[in-house]
Amino acid sequence: MTPQARVQAAIEVLDAVIAAARGQGAGADKIVADFFRARRYMGSGDRRAVRELTYRVIRHCGEVPASGRSAMLGLIGEDEGIFHLFDGSPHGPAPIVSGEIGAAPSLAPVWLLSELAASGIAGDDAKALLERAPLDIRINALKGEPELPLAGEPTQAPAALRYPHGTPVEQWDAFRAGQIEVQDSGSQITCLAVAAAPGETVIDLCAGAGGKTLALAAAMDNRGRLVACDVDRARLSRLEPRAQRAGATIIETRLLGPGQEHHSLGDLTGQADAVLVDAPCSGTGTWRRNPEARWRLNAKELARVTAIQARLLDLAATLLRPGGRLVFVTCSLLDSEGADQAAAFLARHPDWRATTSALPAGTARGAGFRLEPARDATDGFFVAQFTAP
Repeated sequence: MTPQARVQAAIEVLDAVIAAARGQGAGADKIVADFFRARRYMGSGDRRAVRELTYRVIRHCGEVPASGRSAMLGLIGEDEGIFHLFDGSPHGPAPIVSGEIGAAPSLAPVWLLSELAASGIAGDDAKALLERAPLDIRINALKGEPELPLAGEPTQAPAALRYPHGTPVEQWDAFRAGQIEVQDSGSQITCLAVAAAPGETVIDLCAGAGGKTLALAAAMDNRGRLVACDVDRARLSRLEPRAQRAGATIIETRLLGPGQEHHSLGDLTGQADAVLVDAPCSGTGTWRRNPEARWRLNAKELARVTAIQARLLDLAATLLRPGGRLVFVTCSLLDSEGADQAAAFLARHPDWRATTSALPAGTARGAGFRLEPARDATDGFFVAQFTAP
């Protein structure tokens, strides 16, 4: 493909990403993959160039652009070479017309920048949210020490190794054998906060596809009871084959009805030693991997997820035995989904107390602590630990 054709291809991908963001459709990763799947004639170099250009443009535009073309034009301010590729050549973008304006660069929508600043995230701390993330793996203690083709860099998480972005770890024998899992070091550290031990009953209330569930199974040495719950059937269905590959045999999955979770968990009331609430959230801590998430978030959606978080925390409290541990996690840097949420839980449950475990990274924030890309070189997370009366 010519450079012009690559630009036009990126514009087409961006149009699809923008439409999906406005309609809460598929994520950028899936859209990009589907685009390439429908164009198998594109070589690996072309695919890589189009992908990188697409994500570069997404990171450049904080507000939702009017179109993929507008978004691409906005990049000209930092890369004049793109200007000359709008030349109307075959398979390339049409020439720029008089008065055509590109999307303005910004870190995030104005209202969201204010929310971040009020939560102590501004300047270089905010810019780090959009830096490209490395690739971290977790060594699976259930399968023993793996032989890896490349030496990774240790991180703060005790079972983690770090590799450059794009390292093909999923093609390694150790991955196929379940000896390693792809998991951000910050995510691994949040699992340490649960302090899951062999023989316990542990509930992962929002398990999703089970990344943290697998880490908990390893911490429990496959001894005890580990219940993985979610309201999303498709995501939860991906856990079983992952558990089989990882050799995690104590996991039982439970599909919950949205808003009716308590009906499916009645038999577990007062039974759990620990409950992990890895709650639905804005995802502001994952922008390094999903920069288009800034385009999906608005004040209404933020209010919706914070209400869900509060409801799930109250539900989790009913599942714990006296002295049990409740761990609240969000992949967000906003206080409304972190310190404020933890404070509100303690206000509703005055007999409970916040506890702080010794963890290898993070900074105190309210009744919990926060992991930040700029300070901890991880995705962004808030974690709070509570002990039942």
